[in-house]
Amino acid sequence: MSIKDVRNEAEIFKELSELSASPGFVHAIAYLCFRDNTFSYNIDKGVESGDVLQQFSMERLVRTEISALIGLVFKRGIEFKIPEPEEVQQHADKAEQLLHEYHIALISSPENLLTEGKVQPGKMSEMMSSGEMLREAIFYGGESAFHFQYRDLCLKKYEKDTDFFLAHKGYTLKQAYDVIYCLEGLQNEHLNCNMKEMVTKDPSDWTFLPAFTFTYEEVVKACRHDLSIVKNVLDSFTAFGLNETFASIDSFNITNAYPIIKINEEKFLLLQYYSLVEAFYETPFFWFLENSNYKSTALKNRGDFTEEFAYERLIRVFGKGNVHKNINIYGTDGNIAGEVDVLVTYADRAIVLQAKSKKLTLQARQGNKSNLESDFEKAVQAAYGQAYSCAEFMLEPDKYTFKHEDGTQLKRIGKLKEIYIICLVSDHYPALFTQSKQFLKTQESESIVSPYVMDVFFLDTLTEMLDRPFYFLSYINRRATYDKQVYASFELTVLSYHLRKNLWIEDDLSYMYLGDDICADLDLAMMVRRRGIPGNDTPVGILTEYEGTPIDRLIKQIEQEENTNIIDFAFLLLSLSGDVIRDINKAINRITELSCRDGKTHDLTMFFDKSDCGFTIHTNGYPKEVALNSLSDHCEKRKYTTKASKWHGVCIQPNDGSFRFGVTLDFEWQHSAKMGEIVRHLPKPQKSIDFNAKNKRRNNIGRNELCPCNSGKKYKKCCL
Repeated sequence: MSIKDVRNEAEIFKELSELSASPGFVHAIAYLCFRDNTFSYNIDKGVESGDVLQQFSMERLVRTEISALIGLVFKRGIEFKIPEPEEVQQHADKAEQLLHEYHIALISSPENLLTEGKVQPGKMSEMMSSGEMLREAIFYGGESAFHFQYRDLCLKKYEKDTDFFLAHKGYTLKQAYDVIYCLEGLQNEHLNCNMKEMVTKDPSDWTFLPAFTFTYEEVVKACRHDLSIVKNVLDSFTAFGLNETFASIDSFNITNAYPIIKINEEKFLLLQYYSLVEAFYETPFFWFLENSNYKSTALKNRGDFTEEFAYERLIRVFGKGNVHKNINIYGTDGNIAGEVDVLVTYADRAIVLQAKSKKLTLQARQGNKSNLESDFEKAVQAAYGQAYSCAEFMLEPDKYTFKHEDGTQLKRIGKLKEIYIICLVSDHYPALFTQSKQFLKTQESESIVSPYVMDVFFLDTLTEMLDRPFYFLSYINRRATYDKQVYASFELTVLSYHLRKNLWIEDDLSYMYLGDDICADLDLAMMVRRRGIPGNDTPVGILTEYEGTPIDRLIKQIEQEENTNIIDFAFLLLSLSGDVIRDINKAINRITELSCRDGKTHDLTMFFDKSDCGFTIHTNGYPKEVALNSLSDHCEKRKYTTKASKWHGVCIQPNDGSFRFGVTLDFEWQHSAKMGEIVRHLPKPQKSIDFNAKNKRRNNIGRNELCPCNSGKKYKKCCL
């Protein structure tokens, strides 16, 4: 369809409304829900990433589009008579055609970017931050939460509000959770039964609608709660009224807030389970706000939830001793200079997390730029400003005092090399990735890294998959480093890419866009972990390929040390390509094997031009003082010969390769005639390791030549 042929939104929406009034149109919606919201898998093999991949097809409708159709059919009144199969297909095809046209109508015309036929960068930037462009990203952007996160996090989010549920709704929070939880299993049973039954039916009776219906009796049996409890829960999320406010595709649609549709006194229709769990997470808060006596309590509880959840998830990664909640920063005058919601201290790194509970308003969702900017200011920019000022205070720990809420003083904060800022929002904030790039104003600092903006659902996933300090810190460091170069619909895509490929961008690559389908492996892993379905719970990549190898063991041992002298070495290892890591693993095995064989010291030395640094891994079983002097001397020579600004040295046990200690030399290179003479005969460090070439050469090497293991010794005194 040509852009010139696209009608305005009002015309397209009117035709969609008329289509939804067609007799039996709800059966076309049920078909689209089955086609685009479900996937099948071989129960013997379990779920594979290919099974999940179909959910990222460009041909499918996104959930918000299907929600619009549901809202319209509810608004016009539902006719349940089954049309002929051809008519159902025609309705579905026509709906897709109109929704496609609507999508084009939402996008700003490319002609707005051109001046005399050439693209203008200034206009591109202006267009990307425009209300209409962000409106499109908000409506069609990817989902930030997995459906089980919405459902399961409710238990934590509304933990302090459970008395309200009982007093005003007639059930406890846990009872509501049980009813909603069981509906997923019930719907899956109905889907499978419906497919089997359709095979035996006449085509004129074919419909997917029964797969999305249920009765009170079925729910009571599945969740084992009294009928009165089940009725109260279902009634709380059942749509009512005529949906009169649903006048455009992104206006308020009551079937989003109340996604269950009542068919009769016993039977209900739920076309999108995802909408129900999202409503479970979002809608109760509006009940609280309507109660003037409870509003202030609800607001406090929501803020507490965000901080408490972040605190608990970060403890999972860094341990309780390294994570602190509600830290007050006092100046020399005794007054509070800043407050940190959650603070992580680890070696010479820190994370300052500021949480906000501001939602994206309806006016902002509809593309009102002033509302978009105002909402973002309150939800993200304010959090960043607070976090940045607190980070500045932490860089001068001698001038400030850090205390817990109860007045006890925090363990003294040492000199910090890097501070990471996380701005956290408590709800799904549509197009958060895009809005952060367009609206967030940041400050430059050598030690305070660019902020990482996320919601509680992504923090949940991030801490689930990267649950070790170095993996977590290394990722958020690189994510901030490549912020201007990486683009995706949402953060889950970037994380999924990292888990598979190790996020790394060459200097000559200015822009990289990641498609949503990259997220299939991460989707599968989270479903396996949280829903218990059969499948791979860890994407094949950085978390699996090197597990149990010398480098993996080394990093785990360094993590336990929290040694500021060597943390950068671990970050360096985690940033290397797969081929280099494999070579280093082989080399470590080789030098430990040699040390076990001859009882002597052996080294692996490598230099990296791009990073302007190198490292030496030293097998040495001598007493620590002797071994430390030997390693430091060796590193100083290596650093000088390469003119590197930084050099890492690690000493490992000769017998098993376990970590002993490490050093880092970090200072600018300066010419020294004395050092030049000392290192004159030192061989160059390796930039790659070719074991086959080395083994071939060993047969022809002279006794008095330098040993190919790079120890600096003659062959006859070393590996011979």
